[in-house]
Amino acid sequence: MWRSQAEAEGLTLLVADNTTGYFGVYLINPGQPKPYTAQVRRGGKQVSLGSFATAEEAALCIARSPEGQAAAERATVAPPLTSEEARQQARAEGLTLLKADNKAGYFGVAHQPGQSQSKPYKAQVRRGGTMVYLGSFATAEEAALCVARSPEGRAAVERAAAPPPLTSYSGVYLAKPGQPKPYQAKVWRGGKYVYLGSFATAEEAALCFARSPEGRATAAQQAAAERAAPAPQPPASEDGQGTAPAMPPGAVLKEEGVVPPMPPGAFVKEEQVALPMPPGAFFKLEGVVPPMPPDAVVKREHAVVVKEEERSDDRAKRRRSK
Repeated sequence: MWRSQAEAEGLTLLVADNTTGYFGVYLINPGQPKPYTAQVRRGGKQVSLGSFATAEEAALCIARSPEGQAAAERATVAPPLTSEEARQQARAEGLTLLKADNKAGYFGVAHQPGQSQSKPYKAQVRRGGTMVYLGSFATAEEAALCVARSPEGRAAVERAAAPPPLTSYSGVYLAKPGQPKPYQAKVWRGGKYVYLGSFATAEEAALCFARSPEGRATAAQQAAAERAAPAPQPPASEDGQGTAPAMPPGAVLKEEGVVPPMPPGAFVKEEQVALPMPPGAFFKLEGVVPPMPPDAVVKREHAVVVKEEERSDDRAKRRRSK
C-alpha cells in the first residue's frame, strides 16, 4: 500500500542497513500502536516528523521531506566508494585525507557500527562551535574524502602542513604560545604523529617524550652516532710531530743556532770574558775595604820623614820629624 503510494507520487522509499530497513525510520516504542518514528537531521539537530504504525508509512513520510529527497538523490547519483576509489578520487581532486589518532584513522571521521552496518563511518566537522554531520559512508576513506572537501577539512590540512615551532628538545613543539600549557609532546608512531600531551614547560614535555619508546630509541640512536663519530684531530705542525703551540702577537720563531735579524743601526759588542776564579776568591772593588775577620784589630802606624839640610861645611844635616 505505502509502496504504491510512493510510486504514485514519484518518490523512493530509501532503504538503509538498520533495524527498520529504511532511511530515517527508527523503532522507538515497540508494542505500541505507532512504534515507528520518522526523523531527519535539520539545522544540525534531529527533528521528529511523526510516529507511525508501520515502517513503510514512516519511510513515505521521510521520502516526502526535503531531507529524504536529498538523500534519495545522493543515493542515485553516486554509488559508495571503496577505500582505494576514495583515495584515487582525493588525488584527482588534489585533496588530502588527513590522518588522525582515532578509531577510524582519519580527521573528522567517527566509526559507529552500531548505527548502520552498511555505512558505519560518519563524517562530521566542528562549525560555529557545534558539530555538523556531513553524512555516513561505507568506508573510512570515503568519509575522509567528504571531510576533505569541506572548508573545515581544508583548513585542518593547512594547519597540519605548517611546521610547528621547534624547541631545543626532540619531540617537543610550541603549539599554543600564550596558553597555560603551550608545549606539546609528539612521537611518530605507525606512520603518523601521536599526541602525548600538553605541558607548561618544554622540559616537562621533553621528559614525557623521553619516557616513550620512541624517545628511548631516539636517545639510543644519538648515543650510537656520537660513539661512531671520529674524534676531532688537532692541526699538525709543519714537521708533523704534533700541535704547534699558539704564539703571541708579533712573536717570531727562533731556530736553534740561528741569530735573529737585528734592527737597523745595531752592532755587535764583543766583551772580554773573565777567567775562572779559584775557590774562596772574591772580587775587590776599588775603594772598598774587604770584610775583616771577627778577631782582627786595626794597627795605626806613623810615617817618619827624614829631611836633609845643607851645612856650611858641606855636610848634610839630618832632622827627624815625626
